[in-house]
Amino acid sequence: MNISHIEHIGIAVVSLETAIPYYETLLGTKCYATEVVADQKVKTAFFKVGQTKIELLESTDPEGPIGKFLEKKGPGVHHLAFAVDDVNSALQQAGEAGIQLIDKQSRKGAEGLNIGFLHPKSTLGVLTELCSE
Repeated sequence: MNISHIEHIGIAVVSLETAIPYYETLLGTKCYATEVVADQKVKTAFFKVGQTKIELLESTDPEGPIGKFLEKKGPGVHHLAFAVDDVNSALQQAGEAGIQLIDKQSRKGAEGLNIGFLHPKSTLGVLTELCSE
């Protein structure tokens, strides 16, 4: 698996309306995109900090993954995403290395990226996302 950089850090928030102004002030930059990812039941907002993005995640459904995360843990860091050459190849390599997979094949995520998740039970408690174009 060839990881080139941290693609983004995903942060679960209760409200993008509240969180976006805070992060614009903190980071000294404007939110450059928002997007609804219907199949993941989430609305996202993105900021660029150097080569890395910050992705804010607001649940659109309390039964979705972010809704459940917020209910259980409250707002905060949700996942760490790494850029790879090919998500499907990286998922296969991770599985062969004994890492528990959430996704066996890539799926479409925000910004049109191909994404796949590794289970936090196998990643020292950190939900890990792999991303490729």
